[in-house]
Amino acid sequence: MSDHLMNNYNRQAVAFVRGEGALLWDADGRQYLDALAGVAVCGLGHAHPAVTRALCEQAGTLVHTSNIYRIPVQEQLGERLCQLSGLDRAFFCNSGAEANEAAIKLARLHGHKKGIQAPQIIVTEGSFHGRTLATLSATGSRKVQAGFEPLVQGFVRVPYNDLEAMRNVAANSNSIAAILVEPIQGEGGIRVPDADYLAGIRQLCDEQGWLMMLDEIQSGMARTGHWFAFQHSGVLPDVMTLAKGLGNGVPVGACLARGEAAELFKPGNHGSTFGGNPLAMRAGLAVLDSIEQDSLIARALALGERIQAGLHAALADVPGVVEIRAKGLMLAVELDRPCAALVGQALEQGLLINVTAERVVRLLPPLIISDAQADEIADGVSGLVQAFLR
Repeated sequence: MSDHLMNNYNRQAVAFVRGEGALLWDADGRQYLDALAGVAVCGLGHAHPAVTRALCEQAGTLVHTSNIYRIPVQEQLGERLCQLSGLDRAFFCNSGAEANEAAIKLARLHGHKKGIQAPQIIVTEGSFHGRTLATLSATGSRKVQAGFEPLVQGFVRVPYNDLEAMRNVAANSNSIAAILVEPIQGEGGIRVPDADYLAGIRQLCDEQGWLMMLDEIQSGMARTGHWFAFQHSGVLPDVMTLAKGLGNGVPVGACLARGEAAELFKPGNHGSTFGGNPLAMRAGLAVLDSIEQDSLIARALALGERIQAGLHAALADVPGVVEIRAKGLMLAVELDRPCAALVGQALEQGLLINVTAERVVRLLPPLIISDAQADEIADGVSGLVQAFLR
């Protein structure tokens, strides 16, 4: 371990030097199956040929000019994302936190435009929206916020998957400008809300004149069996944020908006030095092309069902297993006790997993895994959990 890096992470004692598809190799040549995909980032796996080719071509042509000038490839990616989502305009940045910062600023502009002096945003318990001061203030995790007070004001927190709590806020406040919510909570433990949750939020926002803002940073980019998780519900948000899987490892974020929300930003309101640079935009286009050409949306749904079925078959009746949850390739096994030790135990067996919310084994495998690899993930996790709970 280096003495010259800040102590931000509890890193596992392994360094990967090469990847191909869903496989990684460490410095000693040992092979691992990646069921985490860089926390939902490498949806196309590692060293994907189309992404590699696009990056090499673009790096040999032009990497950066700045947003002082037109960037045609940025315009192309913005158009593609708007066509896929049904939204109107895109702002590009470098991360999910930055995308959510843009959404928060849109909400405040919207509120001020309506004459609200101190606009507020409804957010939820168990959420995760980033680690900047504004986004960690919006995040529903005291652990993330601790030590960084004073927090940014302007957020009203309610339980996740609780429409009535949102309606109660509406009945008792005239300062709300927007709702910011994850269609599926990722860091919160792969929490899948009721089928009518997003539709209820859409109705409430329409009644109150609020912006419906969806954080799709983890759930977007075909991971759940649609391009975006909100498309399972048939509603359309006013604002949506993306990152992670959009660049397959290249840092990129996006904030998309429609209607009035798409017109709120004016020159000078918001910007990014590196956001939307040609290199990141080429990566994004290569990701979209590959997902479409390889039919990975339907594949993600089928793979998720396969892994979920394997987990249910092995773990459904095991004492200590609270619940198995999934939406496409966002999967979770919740236990009745803290289980962080499973990460290291899985690593020893050549499998990369994650534990979030202390008691939830989280699986976010690449969209390109084979049926055999899907079965290996289900079998490997099941065996680890059974041994852990004995």
